[in-house]
Amino acid sequence: MTDADASLPAGVRRREFDGRDRLATRGEPVYGEPTDDEWRAWDAGRSKLGGMLELGMETGLSGGETVLYLGAANGTTVSHVADFAGPTYAVEFSPRPVRDLLDACEPRPNLFPLLKDARRPETYAHVVEADCDVLVQDVATRGQADVAVRNRQFLADDGRLLLAVKARSEDVAAAPDAVFEEVLAELKSTYEVLETRRLDRFHEDHLGVVATPR
Repeated sequence: MTDADASLPAGVRRREFDGRDRLATRGEPVYGEPTDDEWRAWDAGRSKLGGMLELGMETGLSGGETVLYLGAANGTTVSHVADFAGPTYAVEFSPRPVRDLLDACEPRPNLFPLLKDARRPETYAHVVEADCDVLVQDVATRGQADVAVRNRQFLADDGRLLLAVKARSEDVAAAPDAVFEEVLAELKSTYEVLETRRLDRFHEDHLGVVATPR
């Protein structure tokens, strides 16, 4: 077992698909991914969280957690999360992807779709459980640190923020490293940053961040 394998949550395995060793979860397929019996390949090239796990980042995910996922889109990543987590709240702002997200939710009774704006957590505060174990954020917008700060209210004091910072969404003209420094500086008002890693192997100009509330 490699160091990266040791950091995988229960319910995530490495299996061979099409001659390649890949992450996998057990569940119904969502986006045309390869399957083997009940297992479905988790494409890290289409999932920032998948990339973080492939790189061995200490996400703190162990299986069975209550998760708030911001930026669920069509359900590509959040469906994998729901395969091994507990109650999983999936926030997405755009109606079109939510239609696909609903299909991913159908065989997953623990996956709850919310057509809401992650920048306005007050609009779903009456639905999402307090003291979530994990906040996963993958939103393509300016002010990504501000979104994480606004949603801190849902995260348990010993919980984890798993954030994929998109440099080009913050400032398309700025150097990514400068954007990352600015986002991290803003985060540190509310979170203690435990680990960061560039995700360029899978997602260009992205930074994976693991943090916990201060």
